Amino acid sequence: MIHALESLNPGMPIVFGGDRVALVPAELAEAFEAGDRLVVMQDSGELLHISRGVGEIAADAVDRATNAFDALARVTDDQITDFFERFAGLIEDDSVWATVAAANDLDIAAAGARGRSTTRLAVSESMRRDMAAGLRVWRDAPGGRGRTLETIAHDGWSVEQVTAPLGVVGFVFEGRPNVFADAAGVIRGGNAVVFRIGADALGTARAIAAHALIPALEQSGLPRDAAVLVESPAHAAGWALFSDPRLALAVARGSGPAVSMLGAIARQAGTPVSLHGTGGAWLIADTAADAERFAAAVLHSLDRKVCNTLNVCCITADRAAQLTPIFLDALRSAGKQRGHGVKLHVVAGDEAVIPADWRSGRARVRRADGDHDEALVEIIAEADLAREWEWEETPEVSLKIVADLDEAARLFNRHSPQFVVSLISTEPGAHARLFAAVNAAFVGDGFTRWVDGQYALDRPELGLSNWQNGRLFARGAVLSGDGVFTVRTRMRQDDMTVKR
Repeated sequence: MIHALESLNPGMPIVFGGDRVALVPAELAEAFEAGDRLVVMQDSGELLHISRGVGEIAADAVDRATNAFDALARVTDDQITDFFERFAGLIEDDSVWATVAAANDLDIAAAGARGRSTTRLAVSESMRRDMAAGLRVWRDAPGGRGRTLETIAHDGWSVEQVTAPLGVVGFVFEGRPNVFADAAGVIRGGNAVVFRIGADALGTARAIAAHALIPALEQSGLPRDAAVLVESPAHAAGWALFSDPRLALAVARGSGPAVSMLGAIARQAGTPVSLHGTGGAWLIADTAADAERFAAAVLHSLDRKVCNTLNVCCITADRAAQLTPIFLDALRSAGKQRGHGVKLHVVAGDEAVIPADWRSGRARVRRADGDHDEALVEIIAEADLAREWEWEETPEVSLKIVADLDEAARLFNRHSPQFVVSLISTEPGAHARLFAAVNAAFVGDGFTRWVDGQYALDRPELGLSNWQNGRLFARGAVLSGDGVFTVRTRMRQDDMTVKR
């Protein structure tokens, strides 16, 4: 017999993973009330508390999007095209943008007061232009519904594979307001979407939704709830959303641990996931590296901190004496471009290649909570090559001297998020060998910042996936709105005498 969970007691055993037990902490037992939900992580035993109110907010958002998805079947592709043009036009409207910018100023002030990073939170004119341009990419994209992928002809009958909308997409993302435009791309294929944005950017998101997104939906004749914002700043709102089995796809982007947890929650609910949470690019300079090309790649991979920013640089030992000074000069130039210094991490055993003035130097490093006086160079263990440096204004990179290209490839596969790698070499065979050896989603021969759906492929992205935790969805590694579809099979019979 099944009963509703109405209370928890301190020390209460909770079974997880089939053969393990977690004990309820006292603070969780005290906070839990009738009507609340408990999500038990089956891999770790972590107990996640979703209050009744937060759960109802998330469930209501999915309710509305589910109804809107049904209604989208009755709108035309021309109406969807009109929606994207209207959305772009409203983003370009100065009065609308003034409202968005004012909300963003409040978000930035509140986040800064909490010691939170605001580097990616601030809206700008370039972000505004990119949002409008991305929306017009979807305006001009062909409709994704009813496209015939394949026809198999038989005597007297045939079978067609036809694209169809996937359903309601749940989308949890970090405090980057421009992601609204990217994620709205799923509507191109007739899907509905539920957004949950981090608390830092919730005010900005509300302003975009109220003054641009919802008016564009209504003016084009699309259902108002084709895109729904979860109106809660609580982390538990994301847990509640991703535990809803009505989602057809769960997409998460943000910090690695948070994204991994969200993915696990969705998988437990039986929902396929597309996760985009771990970044940090690798750059390798081998025996045949061109020094000028190497310097440019370092400099142009450090203009700002995002997922495709240079995080680890490997230089082969036979070129270390020549290329390390070039690397340090480029690193310092990147810091000067941002009006700051730099921060360098060197794997233990390789510090001899760093000049004495660097090893003894100090740096003013800007963190989310302000400026700090730190050592210019810190020694790290090889395992720390796996760490992504989340810097604000002070470029921060790890350096490893490797015996050869093969060692660099092995280190990449072992320690990187298997995301982005670039090789600087004039030897074509080296590029072929690295491409075959590394398990990277994105491979290049220059700066690392090219890895971006809109920049590289002219398709606004929902996220960029690495291959660290499997290749289950969007194996092309760029998940875009036009990749969110399912396939239906339709039979057409001409000869009614056909039988098995």
